[in-house]
Amino acid sequence: MEPDIQITIDCKDPHLVADFWAAALGYEVEDVASGIREILAAGHATDADTATHNGRLVWRDGSAARDPEGRRPRMYFQMVPELKGAKNRVHLDVHVGADKVADEVARLEALGARRLYEASQGPHQWVTMEDPEGNEFCVA
Repeated sequence: MEPDIQITIDCKDPHLVADFWAAALGYEVEDVASGIREILAAGHATDADTATHNGRLVWRDGSAARDPEGRRPRMYFQMVPELKGAKNRVHLDVHVGADKVADEVARLEALGARRLYEASQGPHQWVTMEDPEGNEFCVA
C-alpha cells in the first residue's frame, strides 16, 4: 500500500477554519453526527466532548474536510490552546493559474482570508495570504 497523507492544521476554532478551507478548496466538511451519537451511546465520550456547529453535532476539539472526489488529501483541524506564534514552517499552495489569481484572491478574501503580499521568483508569481486564524498560504 502506498502511503497516504492527511493535512492537519492547529487552530483555536477548528470549525471556523474547516468551513473556510472547505469553501476555499471545494471540499466538504465531514458530517460526523451519527458517529458521535454512537460513541456517546456506547459511553466512550460525553456531551462535554461535543458542540453544535451550523446546526450539526460535532466534536468540540476538531473538524475535518474532504475532497468530494477523493483525489486530494483529507484536512483535519485540531483545537490547540495557543495562537500561531511565528511564520508557518509548512504551508499550502493553492494553484489556480496566473490568469485567475486576482479573482481567487478576491474570492478568498470574501471568505475571510487576508492578503499579505505579492512575491515572485523568476517567472513564478504568487500572493501570500492568511486564513481566518493567520495560517499562511499562497495563491498562484
